[in-house]
Amino acid sequence: MKLDVLVFASHPDDAELAMGGTIAKFTHNNLKVGIIDLTRGELSTRGTPLSRKNEATKAAYILKTSLRENLNIPDGNIDRTKTNIIKLVKVIRQYKPKIVFAPYFNDRHPDHINTSLLVKEAVFSSGLIKVKTNQNNKSQEAYRPKKIFYYMQTYTFNPSFIQDITGYHDTKMEAVMSYSTQFYDSKSKEPQTFISRPEFLNYIRSRSVFYGFQIGKQYGEPFYCEEQIELDLMDLIEE
Repeated sequence: MKLDVLVFASHPDDAELAMGGTIAKFTHNNLKVGIIDLTRGELSTRGTPLSRKNEATKAAYILKTSLRENLNIPDGNIDRTKTNIIKLVKVIRQYKPKIVFAPYFNDRHPDHINTSLLVKEAVFSSGLIKVKTNQNNKSQEAYRPKKIFYYMQTYTFNPSFIQDITGYHDTKMEAVMSYSTQFYDSKSKEPQTFISRPEFLNYIRSRSVFYGFQIGKQYGEPFYCEEQIELDLMDLIEE
């Protein structure tokens, strides 16, 4: 199966928090989107790998993604090794996405930084003919997506563009709340974490409002690109 969009995330729930509205917009417009979680989130203070897996499956159903897979790289140990690069290269060559999304390369969580660097290296290596990979005992062809876009997690950046997610924000938050073990629950007996405070969910909602306001919309999600992006002013004039 070929995908239009492939989203790489360090942990289950990262993709939903950062760009759940954009994913929902893509899938509701008949684009094929896949999410690849690098780890099971087994070092998380709250929940278990099994609960995270079930929550990720539920969220993917809500977002209507074409697939969701986990590479089972050890949580807290997302190193830029040849083994990990090849794992990502094989996924990219298998699904041949037109565009790839990854975490922004500066963040409070080291896993997010390492994932960002790993994805960038894998996208480049995937296009090299002399990097050999096999899938189901068959040699894979070299393939490189058109662009890598980076999504915002904790640390902010000056966006290259903002995606209007008006009409899809509620779906995003429904997917986020699938992770009931991770976010605020007044009945939970588990230890409080950075993201389990009620203020965190308010922050996620407020960020969508803030970036939506920047483009004259109700809700928005920010993205960064290291390369220049073409803007055809005729598209604005002809609307």
